[in-house]
Amino acid sequence: MKTITSHRIQSIDFLRGIVMVIMALDHVRDYYHLGAWASDPTSMETTTPWLFFTRFVTHFCAPVFVFLAGTSAFLYGQKRTKKELSHFLWTRGLWLILIEVTINTFFWWFDPSFGFINLQVLWAIGICMILLAALIHLPKNILIVFGLLLVFGHNLLDDITAESSGIGVFWSLLHKYSFTTIGDRWVGISYPIIPWIGVMVLGYVFGYLYKRDYNPTIRKKWLLRLGVGSVLLFFLLRGINIYGDLVPWSVQKNTTYTMLSFFNVAKYPPSLAFLLITLGPSFLFLYGVEKVQNKVSQFFIVFGRVPFFYYLLHILVVHLGALLGLVLTGKDWKLMIFTQENFTNPELANYGYSLGVVYLVWIAVVLITYPFCKKYMYYKLANKHKKWLSYL
Repeated sequence: MKTITSHRIQSIDFLRGIVMVIMALDHVRDYYHLGAWASDPTSMETTTPWLFFTRFVTHFCAPVFVFLAGTSAFLYGQKRTKKELSHFLWTRGLWLILIEVTINTFFWWFDPSFGFINLQVLWAIGICMILLAALIHLPKNILIVFGLLLVFGHNLLDDITAESSGIGVFWSLLHKYSFTTIGDRWVGISYPIIPWIGVMVLGYVFGYLYKRDYNPTIRKKWLLRLGVGSVLLFFLLRGINIYGDLVPWSVQKNTTYTMLSFFNVAKYPPSLAFLLITLGPSFLFLYGVEKVQNKVSQFFIVFGRVPFFYYLLHILVVHLGALLGLVLTGKDWKLMIFTQENFTNPELANYGYSLGVVYLVWIAVVLITYPFCKKYMYYKLANKHKKWLSYL
């Protein structure tokens, strides 16, 4: 395998690449698993330990993706003025939102009428980048306090609904997972702003640990402290079971399911417990792989270097594969065209394959997308002077 050479920080790209690959597992499950369109994989009534793990392990993706977007913004700004960084952040943020509601929406649903627009992770990163464009002008200590306040305090807002707040959709955009209508279109708000901007701001400040003149020994100490501290705090908060998640855990039919309930943390919006148990182990991973360079790391780094390209590509491949599967098995391929009417199609409840097939398809998707991502990665490395590539 050809060695990847650049001035980027390999451990960060390694982590980002792993979570990007894991992310594909969740999306493959969405499109291929039996009953995925009709049931919740974390419901204690219907889930199995294997299915729950398949969903839980993918929880790492969004928080790491958003957090490291903040870190990348800091590192990108090291050779630029704050004014130049602000301009890049708000313009790229607008670009990501545009792609979310156009190309990404079409890749997810294949509905040319765009009857349903789901504001997902690209929307979250885009709107947070726009806000970060202004916030980066604040002192570092203010940013730390601001980020911690949002991450640790936003669960105090859990009982406020869009109806009780009196500001409707605006409150949903800030802190409430919801679906609404705009004209004749459905709009899903999956990634409310308040907790995610807190995550990105902390990710931006985290970038200080990776400045060129920063002592790597001190950095590793901080990574260990942050990792162990986050995990311990997760177990403390979940053990107390009063604050830190929208839904407290409860005793289930046996010990295994009680443990599943304990780890069943809320992603929409991401609870404090959710962020602690995903970002904590990620800090420990960075601590452990700082100097690791081998064939495994090089494989994942490919995805970590081109996350936006890979994200769009893998959604397209996953959806096309599901449609092709219907054709090959003699079923109606229109089942994979998600118009407003098709979302309620009762046939979706009986569509899908076993979890074993899901994992096989996941591996296939990763292997199919890898050469395209690798080729694009080298193209970017060879054309660093082209500013437009920084938006892709």
